[in-house]
Amino acid sequence: MKRVTFISRLAAALGFAAAPPTAAERVNWPELPKSRFIVGRPATLEDAKAGNAIFSTNGTGAGAVMLAIPQYVLWSDEQGAKHPMILVQAEKTPDGQTIVGLRDFSGQESVATLPEVELLGTKKPN
Repeated sequence: MKRVTFISRLAAALGFAAAPPTAAERVNWPELPKSRFIVGRPATLEDAKAGNAIFSTNGTGAGAVMLAIPQYVLWSDEQGAKHPMILVQAEKTPDGQTIVGLRDFSGQESVATLPEVELLGTKKPN
């Protein structure tokens, strides 16, 4: 038993300690949706009412942001916890900020700023 403790301490001291798995490594990622997202244009109020968009700037935004949509992301909340979600919309505000529409795997919707999300791409992260 002492030997395991010594080896563990030595490995940790040398930087070989196993890091805890990231949120992406523990997630059972679903397939990306085939519908209910907006690409290449700003969402309208009708898009939002129909469930195809999370939000609409109702014509006041600066346009769509060219990102791969839909795609897998990790959203970081105020405490720094990462939540697996799917990006379904991305638009620029009049002041130049990029806001994104996100859905979790149960269908709950959120709006975030682009710096709050880590883009993971269109292939399942694991």
